[in-house]
Amino acid sequence: MTGMSDQFYKVVGENIRKYRTLRNMSLQEVADIIGVTKKTIQNYETGAIKIDMHRLSEISDALNVNVLKIIHGAESFFGIELPKNDIVDIPLVGKICCGNGVIAYDDIQEYISTPREWLNGGEYFYLRAKGDSMTGARIQEGDLLLIRHQEEVEDGEIAAVLIDDEAVLKRVYRYNNRIVLQSENQKYAPIILEQGGDYNVKIIGKLKKIVVNV
Repeated sequence: MTGMSDQFYKVVGENIRKYRTLRNMSLQEVADIIGVTKKTIQNYETGAIKIDMHRLSEISDALNVNVLKIIHGAESFFGIELPKNDIVDIPLVGKICCGNGVIAYDDIQEYISTPREWLNGGEYFYLRAKGDSMTGARIQEGDLLLIRHQEEVEDGEIAAVLIDDEAVLKRVYRYNNRIVLQSENQKYAPIILEQGGDYNVKIIGKLKKIVVNV
């Protein structure tokens, strides 16, 4: 039971740190709100000390997040049965890098609550639409784009493509050793990239859903 207890508080601590980082709050700021020391908050985050439900509620309020999200993934260590959650938090990514074939999210701006029914296995992330190059596909600037991480798509499918350090959303076609990225706006000419050119180009995901910015 002790081992399960340790795992519970470790996962809770990781969730506290995640949401504190998303809120751009320091350890000291959270500590000041709930009236404890900075070291105490740090110990909560590492799981070094136990946190009771009253304190957990105070931290949740300070971080402006539902307490169920703070204990998400930890409840099973004590056999706690929570109501089935049909919502999943998916990161909204501001910048993506690809080193040694591994995708890294350099700038997670926030987590978007997403219906589980939109997902079908795999890893997902959101991008924010920029510009007007995809208006013909009913994608407007500011819309949220739910992307399923995958490195291959069928010809004509809309995908997020990383060109050097910039992620663009285009229809993807392949001709011989060329990748053609087609906009959905006649103002923009196709981007034609020779494989093996002086740039790094990589498909990073397929567009699964557009969440209109209202």
